Amino acid sequence: MNTLLSIDKRNAVLNTMQHLVREHAQSILDANKIDMDNYNGADLAMGDRLKVDDAKIEGMIESLRQLEALEDPVSVERFRFTHDNGMQVYNRTASFGTVMIIYESRPDVTIEAGGIAFKSGNKILLKGGKESINSNLAIVSLWHKALEANSVSTDWVEYLNYNRTETQAFLENPTQNLDLIVPRGGERLIEFVKQNAKCPVIVSGRGNNFVFVHKEADQTMALDVIVNAKTAKISACNAVDKVIIAEDLPNRATFIAQLLERLEAHKVAILGDPSFSNYTNVAAIENDAVWYEEFLDYKIVLGSIANTETAIAMINKYSGGHSASIVTTSQDDADYFMANVDCAAVYHNASTRFTDGFEFGLGGELAIGTDKLHQRGPIGLQHLVTNKWYVHGTGQIR
Repeated sequence: MNTLLSIDKRNAVLNTMQHLVREHAQSILDANKIDMDNYNGADLAMGDRLKVDDAKIEGMIESLRQLEALEDPVSVERFRFTHDNGMQVYNRTASFGTVMIIYESRPDVTIEAGGIAFKSGNKILLKGGKESINSNLAIVSLWHKALEANSVSTDWVEYLNYNRTETQAFLENPTQNLDLIVPRGGERLIEFVKQNAKCPVIVSGRGNNFVFVHKEADQTMALDVIVNAKTAKISACNAVDKVIIAEDLPNRATFIAQLLERLEAHKVAILGDPSFSNYTNVAAIENDAVWYEEFLDYKIVLGSIANTETAIAMINKYSGGHSASIVTTSQDDADYFMANVDCAAVYHNASTRFTDGFEFGLGGELAIGTDKLHQRGPIGLQHLVTNKWYVHGTGQIR
């Protein structure tokens, strides 16, 4: 285990990394072009995640800047107690130790995961996908330069250039201590890691997010929220896939006609439950299994719902536990919805696209957890810690 570095040293590395990413932006873009040229383009969402452009470079730099500015998450006091015998008992946050992240296609994760892990005092093992190997190695080389420039061992950020068989062997019999693994990708990847890992795993699960248009919705707002959540970034796990509309929504036919028109303008394939059977531009869903699916594509399912309670029940049955939004002018219905929907992030009158560590002020995220342990939602800096008890005595015995 690496000895915990001072917060000044950790921040200095992050600061150096910001300058290196800006200085060597073209080398990252050149490496990414090789990956993009090698990619067959079969998966639209993966291609979107794989691509690095000037905007993503700026996002990487801003993520590092935010991380540097955040408070040290290590040794934060959570609890204190003075025992009857005079002992002073404290509980403080502590680094996990060594964290491994396994991810697909997204080179910006190499920045965010490395930065979050390092700032929180953890060594990070990065296992990216073969489709982004050139981009990832270019970024890891900058991490090593930033570490060396501050007289810090490059062991803190390590890239594992393993194939599937080698990764499975490493998970089953790690060649170094592993304290936590975070798989960030599709359900097949997550199941692979859960089956083979010998240490705790934080599941970064599927999206399949819902928007509920309540009977008292501001309908212009609802249209804007749905279109943004569906079309702004179809490769994101925070994109919306399902929209359920109150049966008693005023001027419902007009609202639906406007929604279909706007979705079609973005070339979104539209499916609907039986209540949409009269719409020629809405395909019938073949069976209820589609309500469980995460699309990561220009595809959406529309349904009708009786009331807030049945909307909650439907979301809790079918969603991935990621994000759900209600559009309504009724504060009471919004509060009831948000308290009872079983998702990591719940919204009132806003797009699900904000479920993101960067947007939540965390400086990016290691992943977005959909399990309830150890952390739910965006896993940021202050979540990549465990805790530790400190007990100070004067010779007490029990």
